[in-house]
Amino acid sequence: MPYEFFISKRYLRAKRKQVFVSIITFISIFGIFLGVAALIIVLAVMNGFETDLRTKILGIKSHIELTADIGGSMKNYTKVQELITGTEGVVASTPFIYTQAMIRSGNGVSGVVIRGLDTQSAFQVINLGKIREGSIEYLNKIPQELSRKYNEQIGGIVIGKEMARNMGIFLYDTITIILPVGISTPMGMMPRMKKFAVVGIFESGFYEYDSTLAYLSLRNCQDFLQMGDSVTGIDIKVDDIYKADSIARRIQSKLGFPFWANNWMQMNKNLFAALKLEKRVMFIILSLIVLVAAFNIISALIMIVMEKSKDIAILKSMGATSRGIMKIFIYQGLIVGVIGTFLGCIAGLSVALNLQKVSLFVEKIFHFKILPGDVYYLSELPSQVNYGDVIIIIIGTLIVCFLSTIYPSLRASRLDPAEALRYE
Repeated sequence: MPYEFFISKRYLRAKRKQVFVSIITFISIFGIFLGVAALIIVLAVMNGFETDLRTKILGIKSHIELTADIGGSMKNYTKVQELITGTEGVVASTPFIYTQAMIRSGNGVSGVVIRGLDTQSAFQVINLGKIREGSIEYLNKIPQELSRKYNEQIGGIVIGKEMARNMGIFLYDTITIILPVGISTPMGMMPRMKKFAVVGIFESGFYEYDSTLAYLSLRNCQDFLQMGDSVTGIDIKVDDIYKADSIARRIQSKLGFPFWANNWMQMNKNLFAALKLEKRVMFIILSLIVLVAAFNIISALIMIVMEKSKDIAILKSMGATSRGIMKIFIYQGLIVGVIGTFLGCIAGLSVALNLQKVSLFVEKIFHFKILPGDVYYLSELPSQVNYGDVIIIIIGTLIVCFLSTIYPSLRASRLDPAEALRYE
């Protein structure tokens, strides 16, 4: 073992008259521990938010939406689908209809986004999440006992869990969809409306979708909106979500005017840009904890240098070089940094990898919800550890700790033995 390292370890164990220096050293270790742990946990949460949000958005929505600029509807969509299928990178496609309406039940009225889907091909492209009650297949044809119950031909509709809860709707209840488009009657202009039976309740885990989305079969939606054989557009799934931009451009150039292809990055650009900015800001803010700990290391080492000036002078007179004296205090600062970083890394990874259990425990103890679903996009606290981020945090912290040792160690190495021992 080099004598410099041996002396560094001895200096970390304070004598009775050096307790204050030892306390500052402990505070430095704790500061680095806290900073590293906080960085790992917060970046894991930010990564989890981004991944979970992207997964849920790309479950309900497709990777690319193809629409027609003129008239808001697309005719001969089957031919367009055939052209899309031959494009490199396209996995599947399905037609969809999109409109906004009002939904009325016995317990109130609410705004709703209606999407018509083709149950044969839609689930190759999108994923509604969990079907909590009922069946998606009833969109095409509801059970005969339900038809007999209402004594009429009635279409099926699938709604989100939060919409059902907010409006007090249960499985197989009837609801009325009201369109803002008016129809002429002997009583004057009246909004178009039609009854549907709730044949399914889904849960995507994304409050905004679960509270506003409702699904009809493509045929029922076309009949209700009087669209004939037209659709709003075509949803497309690709083999690599990060190539959706280039694939969308290829589809658009292939089809030409009046078609317009939007990819998921364009449709959610502001949301993901905000998440990325927030992640960077949080990294910078939490890095200040490590910097504060680094200043503690500097102050502790300066105090040790002042306290050990006699020892340094004796070592120099025994033949120790200035470089060797520097190493003593550099090693001491690095030992503090390594201990704090190691403990912070262990604690940060332990919490980040078990964050869901930790959050449930905290909610149970303090009786509050960390992420209320009606306030935030997600109802659960997600976590995804990116080990590349962990390595950057470890290397960055150790570099900061090393830099904080340079000034005190230089000051120690320049100490004149004669001056230090003059009054001894």
